[in-house]
Formats: sequence, C-alpha cells, structure tokens
Amino acid sequence: MSKTSVVDYSKSNLFGHPTGLFILFLTEMWERFSYYGMRALLVLYMTTETLGDVRGPGLGWTSQEALALYGWYTMLVYVMSIPGGMIADKLVGQKKAVLLGAIILCLGHGVLVLTDTWAFYTGLGLVILGVGLLKPNISTMVGGLYPQGDIRRDKGFSIFYIGINTGSLLATMVIGFVVAQWGWHAGFGLAGIAMVLGLVVYLWGQKYLTHVGNFEVKQANTVDESSYGHLFKNLLKSQNQLLFTVILSGLSIYGWYTLGWGFGLLFFFLTIITALMMMIYKELTSQQDKDRFMVLLLSFIMVIIFWGAFEQAGGLMNLYTDTKTDRMLLGWEVPTVMFQSLNAGFIILFATVVAGYWAKRKLKGSEASSLFKMATGIIIMGFGFLFMVFAAMEFEKSGTSSMIWLVLAYLFHTIGELCLSPVALSFITKLSPVKYASLMMGVYFAATGLGNKVAGIVGESASNLGEYSVFLGILVFTIIIGSLFIMLLKPLKRLTHGAEDNEK
Repeated sequence: MSKTSVVDYSKSNLFGHPTGLFILFLTEMWERFSYYGMRALLVLYMTTETLGDVRGPGLGWTSQEALALYGWYTMLVYVMSIPGGMIADKLVGQKKAVLLGAIILCLGHGVLVLTDTWAFYTGLGLVILGVGLLKPNISTMVGGLYPQGDIRRDKGFSIFYIGINTGSLLATMVIGFVVAQWGWHAGFGLAGIAMVLGLVVYLWGQKYLTHVGNFEVKQANTVDESSYGHLFKNLLKSQNQLLFTVILSGLSIYGWYTLGWGFGLLFFFLTIITALMMMIYKELTSQQDKDRFMVLLLSFIMVIIFWGAFEQAGGLMNLYTDTKTDRMLLGWEVPTVMFQSLNAGFIILFATVVAGYWAKRKLKGSEASSLFKMATGIIIMGFGFLFMVFAAMEFEKSGTSSMIWLVLAYLFHTIGELCLSPVALSFITKLSPVKYASLMMGVYFAATGLGNKVAGIVGESASNLGEYSVFLGILVFTIIIGSLFIMLLKPLKRLTHGAEDNEK
C-alpha cells in the first residue's frame, strides 16, 4: 500500500519569490482598496452639505472640523497597530491576527453602508480596530518569508508595496464613479466588498503560509522575560526610567486639561509606549542590539515627518483639488477622488524601477543604506510641495490653478514614498529584536499614525495661514530634516553594526 505524498506548498516559488508573498500581496491589495477608497471619500463626505448634492447628503461639517476628525481617524488606524502587534506577539500569532483583523474590517465597512450617524462612528471604530490587527502583522509576515541576509527581502517588500497601491489605484479610480452614480454609502459598500475578497484570498492561500506567522506557545511554568507585564514590573524597579515615565505622565495630565481629553489620552498612550521602549532597550543584553534598537527608534522620526507632509493628499490637497483646481480635461470634469489615484498609479509604474536603482547602487558599492534612502525620500517628497506653492501662486493671480501642478506634486511625493516606505518596512525586520518583531512593526505604523495626525493639524492651519504658507513651510522643513539625517548618516550607520552589509 503506497503512502500518499504530501506537498509542502510553503516552499513553492513564483517569479523568484515565495508564493506566500503573492497571497499576502492580494490580501493587502483588497484591504488597501477598502481603506483608500474610504479615505478618499471621508473628508469630502463630511464637508458635503446635508441637502442639495447629487451624491446624497453629507454631514455638512466645516473643512476645519472635517480635517480634525480625518487626522484623528487616520492616526488611530495606525496607532492601533501597537496593540495589534502585542496581541499577535503574545496571544494569537501574526497569522491569526491578520484573519481577525480582516473579519472586523468586513464588519466595519458593512456598518458604514447604513446612513445613521451612529453607523458612521461605529464603522470608523471597527475599521480602526481591524486595520490595527491586520496592518503590522501582514507586513511582519512578508519579512518572515525570507531568511536573514537575503537581498530579495527589499525587492519583496517593493512587490508587496505594489499590491498596496494597486488596491489604492483601483479604489480611487472606481469609487468616484460609484459615488457619483449611487451616492456616498454605495462607495462605502464597495469598500466592504473589496475587503471580503481580501479575506477569501487569505483563507484560500493558507497552504502557502504554513511556515510564517505562527504563534509560539511558551512552555508551562516558565517566565516569559519578554512579556509586557514583566517589562512594566521591571519598570517599577528602574529608578531613572520610572522617573521619566512619571514626568511624561504629568505632562499628559497637563495636556488633558489644556488641549482636551483626546490629546490627553493620546499623550498617556505615548507615555506607555515610551516606557515600553525604555524597558526593551534596558533588557537587551548586547551593545550591538541596543545600538540597533536606538537607530530604529530614531528612524521613526523620519517616518512621522514624512507622513505628516505626505498625508496632506487625503486632507488639505484633496480639498484644494475640489475647490481651487481647474479639473476640466477635454470637456470633462475629472472627479476629485480620481486625483488620489495618481500616487498609486505612479507607484505601480516606478516601484520596481526605484528598487532596481537602489539595488544597482548597492552592488556597485555606492551609498544605498536604508537610512540614506529614507532621508533622500523625505527631500524628494518635500520638493513635491514646490509645485503646490506654484499652484497656490497661480490661484492667487487668476482664481484657479492648473491640474498639472497636482500631477507633478504627486509624482515627486510618490518617488519619495518609494524611497522611504517599503524600505522602512524592510529596515524594521532587519533591526528589531526578534521577540518584539510585531510590536516594533506596530510602533512603525503608530509613527505613521502620528504623522497622519500632524497632517491633520497642519491642514487645519491653512484656514488661518492660507495654502501658500502651509505648502511653502512643508517644503522648507522637509528638506532641512532630510539633509540633517544625511549629515548624520555615518555615525548612525556605525550604530547598525553592519546589519545590511552582508546582503546578497
């Protein structure tokens, strides 16, 4: 009697990469369709009057109110990646966390189809929870598909990034037409259908992911030195770290009373995360691990600044496109939402080109470290706002501005994004302590979320300062920050202790 052979799908390859990469690619593609479709509609829906619009009634908010909620929503979507990473690390593993996140996202987008006010807030809340579980863990799984030192990892993240932006492109191309034909909530419903497709793909492709994202069960009667409870327990015994945490808590209370409970809760949350980071740093046993961890945390500064500028796309630039840009093309008025597809379209066109450029530089021995790429990305993205300065100048002279400025701005923003975002994802998987991999990916996305909140605050300031001043300020600030990190490149690279030197 012959034995039945068992096929190990986890070792299968497609186009030189693990087949599991393309399962995660498609899952993320549909999840990003749902997210970016929702993001493109959100500010426009909130600022639409309650009566008289062909797309149906909106909420009738002012632009300042809408940008404030937009900032909180897009921040929380990513900040929730920290508890999402913790849940994966300590309770269910990355694979199950992605599954739970996908299910919650389907529920959230389903609720948003309803027209009641409670459904709007409930749907946003469920989307925040779902993305928090899915986003950091699916990215960590991509890194887990490749062994340490595999040069394909950066390219793998670039391919994965194409999936993200294919979803964004499809959403922003299609949802505008759906909303124009059937109204706002039909657009929200389409986002939900996309998320269901992502869930189906993920469930079908489990056989290609058997070796990645699994939860490691700790042996009974053993102390988990990496548990968060253990870290906080040690915090009570660490005089300097405890003092610093108390000071931050006091500042959080002050922020609560001066800025409101929302900012107070945010500051308390950041205090807890700061305490965790201090204790993780303290418990690392080698100086090499400590140095790498410190560089990783410093790189998050670039992440916050980058997204604080870049995310004007869904807020201030979205409103500028809707109200101050001449959108007529060959007698047809281009829907505002479609301009959001420029970023995704440019990414699909240039992702492999940019990744290949950096790979060739590295093979030639030229500077191509992740830190250099990220700093360069901030500068290139910053130059995109030069064209928005030109747009604002043209509007002041003629009462309208050409759409070509938007196209050029999104082009530069995209090239900058390709230099920073997929590189940062890969960088985290190289430098993070293994037992805190999901948490650190969560901290990265939380930094992205803080950047989103900064974007909302900066966008709100345009009501008083004007678009010209805001765009010019972003241009100058991003170029200064990017240049500063390039000046500090050598000492920062030394602290990585050659983490990227042996890639091949």
